[in-house]
Amino acid sequence: MEIIAQYGSIFLIMACVFGFFMAWGIGANDVANAMATSVGSKALTLRQAILVAMIFEFLGAYFAGGEVTATIRKGIIDPQVMSNHPELLVYGMLSALLAAGTWLMIASIKGWPVSTTHSIVGAIVGFASVGISIDAIYWGKVSTIVASWVVSPLMAGTISFGLFMSVKTLILDTDDPFHRAKKYIPIYMWMVGFMISMVTLIKGLKHVDLDLGLGLGSAFANALPISAVMGLLVAGLGSLMMRRIKDAPNEMHRFQSVERVFGVLMVFTACSMAFAHGSNDVANAVGPLAAIVSTVQSGGQIAAKAPVPWWLLLIGAVGIVIGLATYGWRVIVTVGRKITELTPSRGFAAELGASATVVIASATGLPISTTHTLVGAVLGVGFARGIGALNLRVIGNVFVSWIITLPAGAGLSILFFFLFKWIFGP
Repeated sequence: MEIIAQYGSIFLIMACVFGFFMAWGIGANDVANAMATSVGSKALTLRQAILVAMIFEFLGAYFAGGEVTATIRKGIIDPQVMSNHPELLVYGMLSALLAAGTWLMIASIKGWPVSTTHSIVGAIVGFASVGISIDAIYWGKVSTIVASWVVSPLMAGTISFGLFMSVKTLILDTDDPFHRAKKYIPIYMWMVGFMISMVTLIKGLKHVDLDLGLGLGSAFANALPISAVMGLLVAGLGSLMMRRIKDAPNEMHRFQSVERVFGVLMVFTACSMAFAHGSNDVANAVGPLAAIVSTVQSGGQIAAKAPVPWWLLLIGAVGIVIGLATYGWRVIVTVGRKITELTPSRGFAAELGASATVVIASATGLPISTTHTLVGAVLGVGFARGIGALNLRVIGNVFVSWIITLPAGAGLSILFFFLFKWIFGP
């Protein structure tokens, strides 16, 4: 308690700086994943993608980032173990933010798409297991995270593979692909609107004090009719935009016209994915930050949950936007261009497959990683064209970076934890 009273102001400043650094890492790495398919397929330029992401990630993070955030991220550690030594929680969460931010910076510079959730989880597990007690960790939660390494990419890859095969069968491999595209794409647009609305209502807005249950059943069931209507609105707006695209006279340009129709679709997926992602993943930076602020401001009382002041969400939102604008292009290039060649039709299948996976996982309680989901979806689309369409060396590097994320976050966190303990006291 004395340490909290003595160094409280310093801890708050450090928490804000490290929280911003972590949010920067989320922008540079995770947000880049959400935009990668749109840029890789040339539906949006890099500058347009950054602009779209800046607007919609900020809106999602700031307005839907959450009224209440669990201070102990994802329930990984038991806060009561540290009730007599609240400074250990502060050291630990500072260490976790700095460690995860450092690892995300390294991964972003290398162009590796890694999971921000796994980075912060690895960091929290690291400081808690070595610096506090093995018994302080909920190991069942950690095992579900490890399971998500397999579940997320496999599910997204399978759905995206099926979607792209349906696009090939119904549109691309036909005698008149342009008119078939105009006929079937509104149906895909409805699916995009429906899925993105479900992602936002179930996963994105879960941090907002919004009761979707309405006393009539589960939030999932009540989100269905809202999402169906949103799908119709997206299909209607997309159909109006498609009217401006004319068929080309010769065979080569005809496929360009088809891809331009899919390009319209990708604009919708890019905006919506950015909003849903911002609203959900800002908690990776703000969760530990809220834990520190709550503990310091209460004079050392550790609460299971803490209200999140608006300025914490602002730190997270601004950090995410600056991270994307400064270093996001490296991960965008890896996922959007280096794994497999993407066109708007392939990019659409990947993004919708990733969205569908997030919705299914949210409904069934499966562990999920946005990064692994999107990379798996891109792999599924590439595999639909044959194994030769995939850059296996790049894929190998990505998988290795996934495996070392947890231990890297944990190792850095342990190092920083003992450094802070040495600087500030027992």
